[in-house]
Amino acid sequence: MPLAGAELVQTPVHLYRYLLRCCRLLPSNAMRKHYQHAIRQGYNSHADEEDPERIKMIIERAIADADWILDKYTKKK
Repeated sequence: MPLAGAELVQTPVHLYRYLLRCCRLLPSNAMRKHYQHAIRQGYNSHADEEDPERIKMIIERAIADADWILDKYTKKK
């Protein structure tokens, strides 16, 4: 289940901030640093994207991926 506010993500900047907030929920500092770096790299690599449909698809996929990662690392065993 995505974090509260996922439905409000409409722009790449909103997505970037949302994903960095998701990182705060990861259990270890090393994990947080790894995913923060990956988020920055992804943001920079798609900075020149202009197609609104493509941007929407990237946002939806990134939120789904973040949800999967949070489920994977924060589930109680």
